[in-house]
Amino acid sequence: MNYSRFLTAVSAARRPSPIRLLTEIQQRSPPSMISLAGGAPNPNTFPFRSASFTMNDGSTFSFDESLMKRALQYSASTGIPELVAWMKKLQRDLHNPPSVSYSPERGQMDLCVTTGSQEGLCKVFEMLVNPGDNVLLDSPTYSGTLAALQPLGCNLINVASDEHGMVPAALKEVLSRWDPADVHQPGSTAPRLLYTIPNGGNPTGASMTTQRKQEVYELARLYDMLIIEDDPYFFLQFDKPWAPSLLSMDVDARIIRTDSFSKILSSGLRIGFVTGPAPLVKRVELHIQASTMHTSTFTQLMVSELVHSWGQEGFLKHIDGVIEFYSKQRDAMMSSADKWLKDVAEWHAPSAGMFLWIKLKGIADTQQLIMEKAIEKEVLMVPGGVFMIDSSKPCPYVRAAFSLSTPQQIDEVSLSLSLSIILFIVVCIHKNNLTRDLG
Repeated sequence: MNYSRFLTAVSAARRPSPIRLLTEIQQRSPPSMISLAGGAPNPNTFPFRSASFTMNDGSTFSFDESLMKRALQYSASTGIPELVAWMKKLQRDLHNPPSVSYSPERGQMDLCVTTGSQEGLCKVFEMLVNPGDNVLLDSPTYSGTLAALQPLGCNLINVASDEHGMVPAALKEVLSRWDPADVHQPGSTAPRLLYTIPNGGNPTGASMTTQRKQEVYELARLYDMLIIEDDPYFFLQFDKPWAPSLLSMDVDARIIRTDSFSKILSSGLRIGFVTGPAPLVKRVELHIQASTMHTSTFTQLMVSELVHSWGQEGFLKHIDGVIEFYSKQRDAMMSSADKWLKDVAEWHAPSAGMFLWIKLKGIADTQQLIMEKAIEKEVLMVPGGVFMIDSSKPCPYVRAAFSLSTPQQIDEVSLSLSLSIILFIVVCIHKNNLTRDLG
């Protein structure tokens, strides 16, 4: 693939930092190397000497003085080597992308660590999205994605989705505006980028079927688009076997995948990773060099020590426990919704993630109901409009997250929401009748 055609002028102008390069050379060198190159602070001046971490099962691991000095020091922009190597093996074992065996120039699978998957997304958008570009994305979609894309001045185009994710027929209809034969012509406005959340989508909880992924991928091949597979809920799929990823189908090396440890290890550690074709991942690293320089060495070492002590089998066993917890939370949410909301709302049961996307009956827009009436009853949810490209349009949906609340609290909220909906509708009918009478 010609990856250069996808790059923004800003990204194409990025050049490796000579100082960052020297830092990485030093970190790969033997202790006998004497460096007067880097501007790293002397770790002997740091006020921390050691740290010990106790796990839920009572086991511990520690940072001795030597490891603590490393944890508090600068590190490579791509991530610390042992964590990157572990993550690459994880991706190979879970997804087995065809590009593993490709040459780097052809798009060999590569990976870098990011400060949460959100940083990865922002760097990818900065690398690929020019003002005026047409960018395709699920409707509705993650509000953080909209916040990152809208200031870039691109033209966001909705692709309809349902409980099984992006609808291939809707994507084909959108793309029919362009001739596939013309996408490489100078001045073509054909979209070069498609963004989707394939599992447990935020906000809808939707998960794409394997068939839909294959159809979407084939359309991306036809129109020579890159696909951003934003998959922070991959490890929160409730049923096994897990659905194959777009990365696993990527014979052309056109998938850029973002993963996150936030939902399964800790959100505060801010550890995510970008997987994709080497030429593009290396350029993401250049964007990191120019901003955060690298993800926290301390938290990378925490995660690295943990996953190496577990091994991949132990890591996946931990994931099973996380899935069991969220599956029970999902079941509690569904039980309460069935009990209190079935007459006033509709929804589909999510097969992954931590969200229920609820359409309220008889209410055109949920903004006032959620931001005023529900808050008065000490209930917080998110009105659906914030997940739309045009948030000013009426939206009958709300997003309910079932991750933090107890089953009892979920039940209380469902009852409160039901009563609020009924009261809100009654008040609206009364106001409409009053206005009609006065008119």
